[in-house]
Amino acid sequence: MSDLPRKAVSRTARLAALPLGYAGRSAIGFGKRLGGRPAETVMTEIQQRTAEQLFRTLGELKGGAMKLGQTLSVLEAALPESLVAPYRQELTRLQDSAPPMPTRTVREVIARDLGPDWADRLVWLDGGPAAAASIGQVHRGRWHDGREVAVKVQYPGAGDALRSDLRQLSRLARSMGPLMPGLDLKPLIEELQARAEDELDYQLEADAQAAFARAFREDPELGRQIVVPDVVAVGEHVLVTEWVESPASLASIIEAGTREERDHYGELFATFLFAGPELTGMLHADPHPGNYRVLPQEDGSPGRLAVLDYGAVARLPERGLPDAMGRLISICLIEDRDDLVEGLRAEGFVRDRIAVDPDLLLDYLAPFVEPMRQARFRFSRAWMQEQFRRINDPADPAYTMATRLNLPPSYLLIHRTWLGGVGVLSQLEAEAPFREILERHLPGFSPP
Repeated sequence: MSDLPRKAVSRTARLAALPLGYAGRSAIGFGKRLGGRPAETVMTEIQQRTAEQLFRTLGELKGGAMKLGQTLSVLEAALPESLVAPYRQELTRLQDSAPPMPTRTVREVIARDLGPDWADRLVWLDGGPAAAASIGQVHRGRWHDGREVAVKVQYPGAGDALRSDLRQLSRLARSMGPLMPGLDLKPLIEELQARAEDELDYQLEADAQAAFARAFREDPELGRQIVVPDVVAVGEHVLVTEWVESPASLASIIEAGTREERDHYGELFATFLFAGPELTGMLHADPHPGNYRVLPQEDGSPGRLAVLDYGAVARLPERGLPDAMGRLISICLIEDRDDLVEGLRAEGFVRDRIAVDPDLLLDYLAPFVEPMRQARFRFSRAWMQEQFRRINDPADPAYTMATRLNLPPSYLLIHRTWLGGVGVLSQLEAEAPFREILERHLPGFSPP
């Protein structure tokens, strides 16, 4: 058996073992409860061991498994503390790291993509990776014109591995549900499958990054706040961009940032999410913190925010976020129940022949538009957990309302991205002038 099939079998076996491992530990835990151990103590031990196995396996496999782990890491703020605490350390680790591939392999991929004279252009390449993620890793280098560059190299076989992992994870989604109670993994995996081919296409990524870099550089105000590195060269499996010198990512601010840093970088993060579509007609759809690097001022105070990785970018059909999105939020803020139902129905959020109570609908949506009611709003894990609890508790009226609403396909990626963005802001516990950000950058938004 060649190395490639052997590795594929190994990957599949490790993925298939994930729910079985959970079941085994659950059985052990049941035995301990019979022996007199407190149930909550046993469950915490089970979750801790499960978290360690799950995210160690996801991290080692890279590909779709690693991508799923990074997606879950953004959403952990929504889960109750009692459930997520055993997972948090492993989840946060996945936001900013992954095991590297050998330097020899890196050089072989670069030579194949950039040609035999690649070393004349890339005059220096660091042997060890500066960062590693789901389908590629980044090395620091120096271009022939003296520029420091980031060289992203796709793992050999990354495409086949990504597709295989996502197919396997899709089959296992139901049995993996108990690993993180309250999260429906199937639609998350389906979303990753839908955009997998785009993430593997480095030319598509280079085009998107170049457009973002140009748009933010040419905006006098936003260009002083947000940095998008320029594209230097691109091949089928290699992408060379300008290097961004940064001490840390948003993951480090989540873990140990000061209040000033949390608020400052949280505001820049939210600004980028909404200004990007306005300036480029595209949505950066991968909001996990490892893609955002902090650039402090020389005196150490909070400074600019650099945004990396444009593999997951949605080309928006209206050349920006939908105008109806801003209008519907505005209608919700003034509590015009009839217009709200009519507007949601027109956009496909309420299907034909589905009746909804306007008062219950407004009650359901009110907490979600709360950040736009105040001049400044502080996101928090507690706030996000409460919203998550409402829509997942069958005894809460919000649960019934959620089952009667529909998510139109045109809003699917916008919804997923914004949910992830709120997750990051809640992890940061950031306070931001959210209403002002939307007034400036969201079409159709006109608050009372």
